Amino acid sequence: MKEIRFVNTSRERWKMLEDMLAATGKKDPDRLSELYIQLTDDLSYARTYYPDSKTTQYLNGLSAHLHREIYRNKKEDSNRFVYFWTTELPLTIRKYHHIMGLSFIVFFISFTIGWISAENDPGFVRLILGDNYINMTEENILNGQPMDVYGKMREGAMFLYITLNNIYVSFLFFVLGITFGIGTLWRLFSTGIMVGAFLNFFYQKNLLTDAMLAIWMHGTIEISVAVIAGMAGLVLASGIIFPNTYSRMESIKRSAMDGLKIVMGLIPCFIIAGFIESFLTRHYNASVMLSMSVILFSLAFIITYFIIYPIYLEKKINRAKTSIIKRYNHNLILSLLIHICIISLTVFFALVLFFITNNTNIIKFLIPLLVPLGIIFHIIYLTSYRNKTDKEQNNTHAE
Repeated sequence: MKEIRFVNTSRERWKMLEDMLAATGKKDPDRLSELYIQLTDDLSYARTYYPDSKTTQYLNGLSAHLHREIYRNKKEDSNRFVYFWTTELPLTIRKYHHIMGLSFIVFFISFTIGWISAENDPGFVRLILGDNYINMTEENILNGQPMDVYGKMREGAMFLYITLNNIYVSFLFFVLGITFGIGTLWRLFSTGIMVGAFLNFFYQKNLLTDAMLAIWMHGTIEISVAVIAGMAGLVLASGIIFPNTYSRMESIKRSAMDGLKIVMGLIPCFIIAGFIESFLTRHYNASVMLSMSVILFSLAFIITYFIIYPIYLEKKINRAKTSIIKRYNHNLILSLLIHICIISLTVFFALVLFFITNNTNIIKFLIPLLVPLGIIFHIIYLTSYRNKTDKEQNNTHAE
């Protein structure tokens, strides 16, 4: 079937599903489960025959939205909090991994520009970081405490100030997505230039090792999630610029909700980074092992939670969906075969009786019963299996 015909055949059903998902109030879970099976059938077909098309991407997104809606219609209790961190947020991040990649590329390019510019222009660092900061840092270097900037404030006050400031900046990254992403990209670019110029300043002072140990203790999480906050802003921008099959307003609402989920999900990370910067970074030179352990643990957390785990979770859900569809199709074929066997055995039995008794009434009585009996059996079997499949789907979503 050509793709355009496939789309035209199913367009009304997809539109009805979109309207149902957009409607407020509690939805019928049985109806949602039924639509989910139909949608996964469409998605499986599209993946087979149009693997790289926008139709497949659209169905994949709609399927993910529907599966989240099915779970939401279950009883919500304290597990809702756990579900957000273990399933909803990782799946949202996975959905926009390509935008996360773009966000990190922008940061690394600007970091390189900042490093090279500081290397070739002695006045560049002062332009970026300001004279007061550079003068203070140079004085700290002369006093043998190059990272003393992290020890000047009291731990509690510093923790509160840094954490709130980082959360504010992350929401700013997100909100600036409304400028078609230009504001978000500019903030990402300026952040990368600042970090690159800052590290090159210590490199020129032969203090790069000290700077790396101190800055990346908290910066591994802080800078990484700042870049991911930039991704949230670009998600909002993508909904404005590329509505795909949705109306522009609906696309903006969806992308804004996804971006907000991401930036809200980063708040605990900023709290952890603020704690490390306020209470641990000032002791960076007390133990190299401590500093390296914090850096490596933080890096492992970022890579695992924001990259590896979302991919694993998506594959797990897709495997479960594929398994359910395969088992449903297998049992459909099995029920047809049983139906055929019952009819064949009944016909054989009727013919044997006919040849033994030579009574044609046996044929006239048994044969008309075959079709309705077969249909009744078929309906009962498929209904019972359909209910079992729905339960398995809901259990899969809950996991």
